[in-house]
Amino acid sequence: MEALLITFSKWLASTELSHTIQSVTWIIPTLQTIHILCVAIVFSSAVLVNLRIFRLFERDQPLGAVTRRFLSPIWPVLLILLLTGSLLIIGEPRRSLVNTTFYIKMSLLLIAIVLTALLQRTVLASPGFFEKRQTAIRALATVSILVWSGILFAGRWIAYTQAG
Repeated sequence: MEALLITFSKWLASTELSHTIQSVTWIIPTLQTIHILCVAIVFSSAVLVNLRIFRLFERDQPLGAVTRRFLSPIWPVLLILLLTGSLLIIGEPRRSLVNTTFYIKMSLLLIAIVLTALLQRTVLASPGFFEKRQTAIRALATVSILVWSGILFAGRWIAYTQAG
């Protein structure tokens, strides 16, 4: 599998789009800046909802209101993350595609998306559902914070664990 990823990375790095991304000096820093700002928005939104679950933030607001306020922006921002991340991969394919840490980050991201969607859907569809299940919701919030934090750490570690 690694040989296939190396071959694909070499091909991708030889494309016109990859050459453009690599050679125009402002593209990668701009993409990285947008990507990091979007990560901050998504992480902050998710953590603020989780802090509300622990009653450490917006205690006087219903969980549904806080969820609507902070989780709704996550979905369009995730699309921007997908776009900027894809362009960064095209610009430097070997950095990510042959890197185990990248796959850890992507796996954690899938888990985070599922947890966040589940939380948002459940809270908005059944506002009292979690009020009766405080232990379950706090466990979910803890896992969510850990997973989102893991994404941040893995994303940063990609630069330090790259192959070759």
